[in-house]
Amino acid sequence: MFGDLFEEDGDGFSSTPGTGVKGRECEPPPPRGKIKLCGIKNQGGTCYLNSLIQTLLFTPEFREELFHLGPDELGCLADKDKPEAKVRVIPLELQRLFTHLLLVDEQTASTTDLTDSFGWTNNEEMGQQDVQELNRILFSALESSLVGTSGSSLIHRLYHGTLVNQITCKECGNISERQEDFLDLTVSVRGVSGLEEALWNMFVEEEMFEGNNLYRCSRCNQLVRAAKSAKLRKLPPFLTISLLRFNFDFAKCERYKETGNYVFPLTFNLRPFCEQNNWPDTEYSYELFSVIIHKGGCYGGHYHVYIKDIDQLGHWEAPEEEVKVKTKTQRREDKVGERKKESENAVDTEDPLSVLTDILAQEESKCVLVDQLGQKLMNKTGTPWSKKYKKQYGTISKFLQNHPEVFMLISNGTRVALKAAVPATTDPSPTEPVSSTSANNSPENMEPETTGDSEGTDGCQWFDLNDSTVTAITVKDIEKQFQGKESAYMLFYRKTTMKRPPEAIGNLAYKVPPHLVEMVQEENARLQQRRAEFDASSNSVEVRLHLAPHYHYQNGALHPVSPDEDSIITVTFDRRKTVGDLRLAIYQMQDLWEGDMALTLAKNVPAGLHLYDTLTDDQISLYSAGVSNGSDLFVWNGREVSGVAVKTGVEWEPVLLTVLRPSIEELGCGDVSEVGDADGSGLVRSMKGFAGGATLGTVLEALGPQEAFLCQEQSRPGANGGGASGWRVFPPQDMQRTLRELSLKDGDALLLLHLEELDSSIFSLSGDIVTVTTPSDCRWLQVEFCPQSGMKEEEEEEQGKKRSKVSASGNMLLAEVKEKAFEELHLQDELSGVECCLRQMDRTGKLLPPVHEHLSVRDAGIRLMTSLYLCPGPVPTATQLFLYFSIGIAPSVGQELEIIVEESLTVKECLKEMLQMVKLDGDLWHLRRVDWCEEIGEPLMDENASLKEAKVIYGDTLVLVEGRLPPKGYLKLSVKMYIDMIDRSSIPELNHTAESPSIEGFTTGLTFSKFSRNQARFMFLSDHGCLGNISGLCLCVYPGVSEWSASEMTFIGHVEISEEASLDDLKTQIMTLPALQDVCVPSPAFLRVWLLEGKKLARILRGNQQTLRKLKLGNGAEICVQRLLKEEDLGLKDLLLRVQMGVPGEKAYYPSEEFLWDAGRDGTPKGLYAALASQYGLTPDNLLLAKHLPDKHTWMPISNWTQQVSKKKKKRKAESLQAAPFYLKDGDIIGVKNLLIDNNKEFATLEDEIGLQRLREEATNHNTRERPATGECSQDFGSKKSGPTKNRKPEVALSINVGVFR
Repeated sequence: MFGDLFEEDGDGFSSTPGTGVKGRECEPPPPRGKIKLCGIKNQGGTCYLNSLIQTLLFTPEFREELFHLGPDELGCLADKDKPEAKVRVIPLELQRLFTHLLLVDEQTASTTDLTDSFGWTNNEEMGQQDVQELNRILFSALESSLVGTSGSSLIHRLYHGTLVNQITCKECGNISERQEDFLDLTVSVRGVSGLEEALWNMFVEEEMFEGNNLYRCSRCNQLVRAAKSAKLRKLPPFLTISLLRFNFDFAKCERYKETGNYVFPLTFNLRPFCEQNNWPDTEYSYELFSVIIHKGGCYGGHYHVYIKDIDQLGHWEAPEEEVKVKTKTQRREDKVGERKKESENAVDTEDPLSVLTDILAQEESKCVLVDQLGQKLMNKTGTPWSKKYKKQYGTISKFLQNHPEVFMLISNGTRVALKAAVPATTDPSPTEPVSSTSANNSPENMEPETTGDSEGTDGCQWFDLNDSTVTAITVKDIEKQFQGKESAYMLFYRKTTMKRPPEAIGNLAYKVPPHLVEMVQEENARLQQRRAEFDASSNSVEVRLHLAPHYHYQNGALHPVSPDEDSIITVTFDRRKTVGDLRLAIYQMQDLWEGDMALTLAKNVPAGLHLYDTLTDDQISLYSAGVSNGSDLFVWNGREVSGVAVKTGVEWEPVLLTVLRPSIEELGCGDVSEVGDADGSGLVRSMKGFAGGATLGTVLEALGPQEAFLCQEQSRPGANGGGASGWRVFPPQDMQRTLRELSLKDGDALLLLHLEELDSSIFSLSGDIVTVTTPSDCRWLQVEFCPQSGMKEEEEEEQGKKRSKVSASGNMLLAEVKEKAFEELHLQDELSGVECCLRQMDRTGKLLPPVHEHLSVRDAGIRLMTSLYLCPGPVPTATQLFLYFSIGIAPSVGQELEIIVEESLTVKECLKEMLQMVKLDGDLWHLRRVDWCEEIGEPLMDENASLKEAKVIYGDTLVLVEGRLPPKGYLKLSVKMYIDMIDRSSIPELNHTAESPSIEGFTTGLTFSKFSRNQARFMFLSDHGCLGNISGLCLCVYPGVSEWSASEMTFIGHVEISEEASLDDLKTQIMTLPALQDVCVPSPAFLRVWLLEGKKLARILRGNQQTLRKLKLGNGAEICVQRLLKEEDLGLKDLLLRVQMGVPGEKAYYPSEEFLWDAGRDGTPKGLYAALASQYGLTPDNLLLAKHLPDKHTWMPISNWTQQVSKKKKKRKAESLQAAPFYLKDGDIIGVKNLLIDNNKEFATLEDEIGLQRLREEATNHNTRERPATGECSQDFGSKKSGPTKNRKPEVALSINVGVFR
């Protein structure tokens, strides 16, 4: 019932845009889909009303009688607030709602105006009500509203019938009868198999008055035997039947719903249940046309309705299952049909003009309904118009109008014919105000195509109208509603003699009053205009054009010749237009352009502007060419820029490298003034860009002589400064490899050394490693002041130069670094009272989050000899998070916003603060993360979780995305893996030693180490006192399930998968996780998947082809995978138990083993005893079993004793261990005692006794704390239900307020 609780409401024909994103038009409602029928929005709890309204709408006779009432009888809604006007609001609102559902080009309609006319408040709209009660109340309200009009008898004529109750005296034959009027028949569900049996019990079976229950006859004037019966006397045109699904259990004192099988026919004859008369059989024949279905229990649920489309207003397409069956049938067509089809398909399908011409030429009448042309085209080509031609040619109606030389539209545009042969057509009937096509101004969205293959002989099809959703169904789907929690609740039948006129078939506007049709046309025109405007605005993209004359090629990339010169032109263009259109527009803008013009997609990389793909096909759209909002296009001749040939493509993408050379000062030669960029580390840095496809030898040739060394950094100096860095010399064979093959990326450092430079004290060569020892005085941090935005240019230029080197060490607190920076930059007076923080900057120029000033330089991960930036702004506390965020798109440098929030805020509260910060309104927003590709990633699904619980960390980037959260079918699962003794190579060996006392001179010591997964054998003491090998027992040794903890499970990643995927698909996707790349898993069958609940193993997911939805996996669920040494495919009845044998004479057990038990063969205790006895080579009488309850630290004995029952008594069905009280499930621990060698029949261990004692102490402390201060104790210790009971709201009677019109 609450499925569409958060849908937006619309009022009648009003389509005013709501408040949306600032500067962006609210998206208009979408047009109708292929089915062409309109749903109704749920106001929170009005699904029962929606189902009844749809039933009345698809009752054509009721709809047309209502439309027959004009404003002269009902009044006008504009006058409803005038005290003297008698406006019948309810019928008028029903008329408007029906017209909206029929003709307005929207997928859903709102009942807000109708419920307002009922006088309902939010309580009625949100509360659960009964549709049978609403049916009576609504009809009563309509009868009261239509008093004094020509429709005053509408409800009585269509729905009211008469039945007669008779009592016949068996002595004198006197008949006493009483006639009753009925609106609907309420029939029993309990104890009957179907509708016809229930009617038989009501109208054919007689109730006898006899014995102590005699009847007093008015003629005999004494108590006599009599028979009571009932018959139908008058049958209404529409028969409503209410099923008594809800009953009351007097034993349990609670209501319940009857969910048993209850059959009802599609057509049936009521003659056996009526009085005898001379009516023809057709007067008793009824057909089903509506089934209102209830899903849920007696205290709540959801209604939807199955409806038969009598007037064939919708477009029915077979469901997927039916399509598959029909596809198989079509493949078996005979050769004659195939040849005929091949000859028909000989037309060039790429040309829609020839296809449509051929279709019309083959028609006998030489004309076709425009509404049917699309279906005929799909039958011929196998592809619908919308997929094959719409993008290039527009809608099919538009295509016909654009070719008047070939096609002619006739009959007010409803039919099309070839211009050479126009058939004689008749004009539409003058009684029809407008055709369905003309009433709707969106022919591309409202063209009712042919209904496809019809199941019924009358061509009418069934649809499921579930609030806003409308789907096509078959008759077989109706049979599924005979029983279950989702089952039929109300049945609507109509007489089979009621035939529809031909002009009503497929005509949505049939009998709709002209003033309502005019309102629809105006509303559809507004909708079409809004959609066109929104479509144009949503398809407009901003493209940055970079003109080649303003660029030069330098450092492996393109750079503007002059920063001040306007080298970029931003244009707004429709992405649906072609590349040729854009090229022509650029030609018109650039009058002086000469020669060829090439448009190439470009991107700013650290080295500069790089070119990728050139747009060569002028016929494709910009969208298909990959041009999106914010794309960069380089306009050039396609060959060279400023006389330099430019290579394009990903393989030539430049890499910006940091090249280091020894400074002249450190080498002790030359003039000190030639040090250049030396930063005190003894090295001079410079940035050089090279193509990623260039070889390392080419780079060396460009940097220096061939005899120089080229080194790559391997290790960096310590945080305290003054350390040494290691550089690896590239071997000669690497000179032929490209930078991309060497995995060099932007910012990587290369050291260029000459042979003579190795003689200095700074550089030393050992093998292929060059050690660079930096000077001891480089223990500093450079702090630069970044002035706040909004300052004057003169102040910004002056303050922008303020920087200073602050002496620092790894142990110095960052707060001290900031204080020193204030002193050395002389900012104490200037920034008095202004909060400032220290921040780092990455290679792209982006300021990183503020550093925590309570940390030291080393703990904050800041390297000495680097730069920090002193920026205005608060310093986040230890409980606060500094976050970046952007709006709608993946963030880029300089476009991110910054916010500081408490980590205890919920995701929803954080979203609200971000919206307030950017001054955005509306609730249709959600937050998404930014993935490792710097693209918009997964959403934060749990809006009520705190940022800490949502694992949002300091410095994360979030994106504000418009729209609701993704649908529930989107599953994100957390995957853990159990690391057993084989998988964890880094964990020390586990030695489990259990010593037992001496038995008959034998001292037994069992040591378990390095267990093989499937080869360990257990030795038990036999009855002769010696160690015996239990043959045939192959055990898989793991810790018991109670010992499986989070420390033995390691997180390996997340999996995003559809809930319709199979378990095998889930295992396959888990195998692709990076953490399992080095783990040997031959196939998915070697993985076992557990569902975790509360970080504990709950159950094994079984059935490799079962969907995740059927396995009841929810979003955010945690699963644990276990690697196996052999394939496993557990059956639905197999149970995987953990069996552990007791150590004789001790309160301890040997390590547990896996035991697969087929509970489907015999799930009783006897079956488990037999299976374990066979496994251990013992008899069942020599075993004693118990189930461990780890939460209670107790054991539940499993008895093998069977009660002897007398032959006269009925034997009780054997109880399954999977039912009460054992509820045996996967992973349960079963303790086994071998009575031959173990006389101790107690299963409890020392750990159990300690745990039990702890539970008792906790219970005692809890009772002491909760005991009332007055000393009074509750005496209700014998109550069975000690848990909290659900408080239900009191049921309120449903009512509709109607004015007085008498």
